[in-house]
Amino acid sequence: MIIAWNNNKIRSFVYLFIFLIIIWLCLTSPFKWQELAVGILISLALAFFFAESYSHLDLPQFNLRRLFAFIIYLFILFIEIVKANIDVAYRVLHPKMPIRPGIVTIRTNLKHDIARLILANSITLTPGTFTMDIIEDKLLVHWINVKSEDLSGATKIISAKFEKYLKKAFE
Repeated sequence: MIIAWNNNKIRSFVYLFIFLIIIWLCLTSPFKWQELAVGILISLALAFFFAESYSHLDLPQFNLRRLFAFIIYLFILFIEIVKANIDVAYRVLHPKMPIRPGIVTIRTNLKHDIARLILANSITLTPGTFTMDIIEDKLLVHWINVKSEDLSGATKIISAKFEKYLKKAFE
């Protein structure tokens, strides 16, 4: 049986293998070489069988600049999640419950589907917002406290902080 792998499939295999081995290492405690060997074998097998499924994501070429941008993005995401949790807790605990829920449309300049998917999930992970749909370069977002109804204002408030680093990581 001959398997024809193109660059996307190879890249998907490598990314998937690295991701799986990192997950394995995070879940393994205490660390022993036998567990690492089993983790490598299982990660290799899973990456081999599922690489083709992930090849359509068109993941970018790996380099340190992209990795650094993605690490900064994760840090920004964590900070925004903490800030949003505090904001939602304030709104829930406030006697008048100051909310102004609504659905807004925001625009993204991200070109890759995986980058748009990560942006949509980042918005959803941030309490008080929920991405309902992605249509081309627009995202439909439910917002617990609408601060701007116009496209550019809502985009700046909701997604600009994430998009800056996602663009560096994926474009």
